[in-house]
Amino acid sequence: MIIVSDTSAINNLASINQLNLLHQLYGNVIIPTAVYQELTETTFPVAGATEVQTYSWISICPVSNQVLVELLQKELDPGEAEAIALAVEMSADQLLLDERRGRMVAESLNLRYTGVLGILIAAKSRKLIPEVKPLLDALIYQAGFWVAKPLYDRILKIVGESF
Repeated sequence: MIIVSDTSAINNLASINQLNLLHQLYGNVIIPTAVYQELTETTFPVAGATEVQTYSWISICPVSNQVLVELLQKELDPGEAEAIALAVEMSADQLLLDERRGRMVAESLNLRYTGVLGILIAAKSRKLIPEVKPLLDALIYQAGFWVAKPLYDRILKIVGESF
């Protein structure tokens, strides 16, 4: 299974100490160079920076098709653009992506994608976590992940938890 990730899934799951869910769900995760740089080449500590440098199941792969990257960067940030381009190049089974604009582009390219919330739903369905709500709340209050109230309620309904 080929899984390509943008920065968001790694950063947000690392922020709440749940990055290993990616390994448990998908085995190996591939990130493009721009995602690695977004996580590691900052002037302040970023959640996930140490992990992408040390976890053997996270690998970095440069994108070959720079023309596609440049085209995508007209609408998206470098990490999203490279993640989408790499997913296309590798015929990825799944792209981990949260931003709405990036999802629209991924959909137009017929890429399968999910985000942090989908990862939590999958983790609960596979019994890797007992509840989604505490992790969803941690994402919101610790990681600063924005979730609209109707989506919050819908996620908890999907996993059979009260809100």
